[in-house]
Amino acid sequence: MKTKILLVSGMILFMTSSLFAQEFQGKAYYQSKTTINVDLSGRNIPENRKQMIKERIKKANEKTFILNFNQLESIYKEDVKLEQPETNRGGGMRFGMMGGNSENYYKNVKKGTYVVKNDLFGKIFLVQDSLPKLNWEMAGDTKKIGKYTVFKATATKTIKRPNMGTLFNRNTENKEQEYTEKEIQIVAWYSPEIPINQGPAAYWGLPGLILEISDDITTILCSEINMNPKEKVEIKSPSKGKVVNQTKYDEIAKTKMKEMRENFQNMRGGREGQGGRH
Repeated sequence: MKTKILLVSGMILFMTSSLFAQEFQGKAYYQSKTTINVDLSGRNIPENRKQMIKERIKKANEKTFILNFNQLESIYKEDVKLEQPETNRGGGMRFGMMGGNSENYYKNVKKGTYVVKNDLFGKIFLVQDSLPKLNWEMAGDTKKIGKYTVFKATATKTIKRPNMGTLFNRNTENKEQEYTEKEIQIVAWYSPEIPINQGPAAYWGLPGLILEISDDITTILCSEINMNPKEKVEIKSPSKGKVVNQTKYDEIAKTKMKEMRENFQNMRGGREGQGGRH
């Protein structure tokens, strides 16, 4: 396999001729870890129960994902292990933030579109919209991830996340506290040795496959890459589900989150009331 090294504006680009000379496909495995801080202080919950809740949240947010990709398309999905039956306990309550309960995340970089299949409390949605674009700034930093040389790029974006603390706080009166909006920095490491415009989850837009990416709470790191595997995977958009755009889905998710919080607090209030009777 021939590799050409080009210097463009001070950046080294590795152009692998065999990748351009044929239709190719790859499979990349990613380890995703998300840290969610849930404030349980001041709650009438035994310490061992608090620790169990925190451990369950931590475990639920350590996942393995698989990205199947070609030059134009990719499909990103969780590698679900059969030995994890407790993943969906708690009435459909999940704590994932950067992959969450998305079964499939399909990207078409030629068309600039994505389709993601989401299970929201038992109802399936197909979220179809334009790919989000980040204004990447290239940095001069390099390092190795496995055998690949990767380059650093950064971007900023404004995000709005559910505030998990309100779920456990019955006395929350300020509805704006249900969501936290802030500007965060995204740090990506990509490899021009795999010259495709792809990456895990919603990320893309760099001159090489993104092998590592992190925001304020989540890090996604590639642990294995298999180029041109013998068993090809058909990369196609997910189907079956209620079709909505991202804005509409966010509105529905916000409403469902509010309902879940109120139901949880009402249920807990009922238990506490029964416990107080003599």
